[in-house]
Amino acid sequence: MRIIPMYTWAKGVRNITLGQRKFMNQPWASGALLLLCVFIAMLLANLPATKEIYHHLLETRLSINIQTPTDATGGHQLNWIFPKDMTVEKFINDILMVVFFFTVGLEIKREVLFGELSTIKKALLPVIAAAGGMLVPALIYTLFNIGTAASGGWGIPTATDIAFAVGIMSFLGNRVPVSLKIFLTALAIADDLGAILVVAIFYGESVNIAFLSLALLVLSAVFIMNKLGEKRIMFYLIPAAIVWSLFYYSGIHATMSGVVMAFMIPMDARYSQAYFFRRNKEYIRRINGYEAINAEGKTEFPNAHQRHCLRRMSKISSGSIGMSYRLEHALTPWVNFLIMPIFALANAGVEIPDVSYFNFFQYSAELGSVGMGIFFGLLLGKPLGITLASFMAIKYKIGEMPTQSDWGKLFAVACLGGIGFTMSIFIDTLSFGEQPVEITEHLRAVGKIAILAASLCAGLLGSLLIALFNQKAKKQRV
Repeated sequence: MRIIPMYTWAKGVRNITLGQRKFMNQPWASGALLLLCVFIAMLLANLPATKEIYHHLLETRLSINIQTPTDATGGHQLNWIFPKDMTVEKFINDILMVVFFFTVGLEIKREVLFGELSTIKKALLPVIAAAGGMLVPALIYTLFNIGTAASGGWGIPTATDIAFAVGIMSFLGNRVPVSLKIFLTALAIADDLGAILVVAIFYGESVNIAFLSLALLVLSAVFIMNKLGEKRIMFYLIPAAIVWSLFYYSGIHATMSGVVMAFMIPMDARYSQAYFFRRNKEYIRRINGYEAINAEGKTEFPNAHQRHCLRRMSKISSGSIGMSYRLEHALTPWVNFLIMPIFALANAGVEIPDVSYFNFFQYSAELGSVGMGIFFGLLLGKPLGITLASFMAIKYKIGEMPTQSDWGKLFAVACLGGIGFTMSIFIDTLSFGEQPVEITEHLRAVGKIAILAASLCAGLLGSLLIALFNQKAKKQRV
């Protein structure tokens, strides 16, 4: 048997790592991984050998049980289970998704302060377009389901999945003008904020005022701490855990705590530019002064003194970047390549007892048609709402048409806004809870199938239209 030299093995590991890093840096990578997880989830939920294990795993209860033994004299017994009614599925949707919403909140804050939503002129067109892209799908859904058991799901087709939309645009390359890429990205960010507000206002439980008041008190303390200049991360992470617990028991969906805390995270760096250069210059001088010769007559680097200086330089370098930027940079790979795939595995696994589930166009007077409302809301309502709102904004000079684009290209890009996927599935998991369990499960299952079908069709339609409009533009230039 041939023995592979250690250096060859190490080189192979390094190449694999570099390959993985290159894959993760592709803008389409997270979307491709999500599609794979959707496919796996559908298989797990429907194959006879795996569907029972799959559903049993998601329904497994998780808890921290604090209990005192019963006193022999009949004394009081404490039995406290935390968190309440926690299963593997709820752990993913109520805890892991907090990290996703926290990262989204950091991105929204950055764009509002310094990015594509930082000025009124920059923000107006995508924000107005996002509003239209939420209103029209909600109206279309309501037309199909008003007065039925499915009427509460109007928020499902209002969301846009930024990862898939941007991923498809990256596939299309220079066929999409940079201005339209920025427009759709800013629109999706504003859309995310709108979806967050929809979840917080319309899809929570009855509010416990006591817990909500405590949460607001903690948030007020964090806000004051921020204004006083506190920039150490631990002073924000501990309150974040407390706020999550209070939101969880208050009736407001726990994921909203992630968004609220994201806006509390300071963006200013702990150390100034002058301090960074002064201290690093000092430590470099010390490193050069601490050179030592070992027993073999070679320079030892780094020795104990130099390692101390390097650690201090690393800490100063980290502190010279705002906490918000550091957290967003650190969490984004975990969100895109771990949390979102896990979410897709847990929520996209729709059990399909018979082929009638694929006929999501069916309508009944009692259940309405959640499938038609979602499908046409995403596929038609999104591009129509975005385009009409943009037309009104540009006509009345509230916004400006993106450069190097026209109405055809804008409509084509607006079709990509119909890719609901992640946020739509998330809202679907919160909808129809007021109905009997059997009806709720049926409506949510049909809703997820309609979301997947509409998102696929929206992506294909948007890509096809972009290709056609570019081909037409080339012929006109010739």
